[in-house]
Amino acid sequence: MAERKEMNVTLIRHTLQPEELAALGARLCYSKATISSLSEKISSQDQSAFIDKLLNMGHESIFEHASFTFGIEGVSRVLLAQITRHRLASFSVQSQRYVSYEKGFGYILPPRIEALGTEAVARYEAQMNQIEEWYREWQGLLGQGERSNEDARFVLPNACETRILLTMNVRELWHFFSLRMCSRAQWEINDLATKMHRLCLEVAPDLFSHAGPACLRGKCPEGEKTCGRMEANRAERKELLKSIGKEH
Repeated sequence: MAERKEMNVTLIRHTLQPEELAALGARLCYSKATISSLSEKISSQDQSAFIDKLLNMGHESIFEHASFTFGIEGVSRVLLAQITRHRLASFSVQSQRYVSYEKGFGYILPPRIEALGTEAVARYEAQMNQIEEWYREWQGLLGQGERSNEDARFVLPNACETRILLTMNVRELWHFFSLRMCSRAQWEINDLATKMHRLCLEVAPDLFSHAGPACLRGKCPEGEKTCGRMEANRAERKELLKSIGKEH
């Protein structure tokens, strides 16, 4: 039977001391000192003010040295189609060719459908179960193994769950957050970006305190399509930074 899934995001790995690494890259560009001496000096000092200065200067290439890897589960193929548009990232995705769903597939329930009530949810679930039956029917007609799966999967819905291992460097994460944490972004990828940002913020607050929708730092880029939440977004971010002791 098809089974409803919820999003789960974990930070699998990240560059150690990413702020120090960025500071090392920046200081190396303008110093005669050796890398080892610069590294020793940087590790013995707080780099928060220097990181802020670099961000304000727009000196962003140095932040590409640090990367973060996330494990993402309970997301739809709809999200997969969107997130792979971010080309400066590395993806490993659960295959619908090598992984068989003969015992049922996971699916994502959109909040607006859930908000319609129990009857609407039951109808949606019945549709997922019907698709599962069609999938198994095609598997039976096509035989077993990957050759069967690769064609039977054509009847699977965009709601079908997938799992992703995702790696982005800090600079690309800023770009990702600026687009996908915007209130106008599609709800699922907005939720993912928000969860990823919070995980990054816990590890490297100096790098991610001001990462997020563009309206946190300036004028809303959406023009007439603005959501009108710029001030609310800024107030929420101020409270978030206060809660982690990073209010400026």
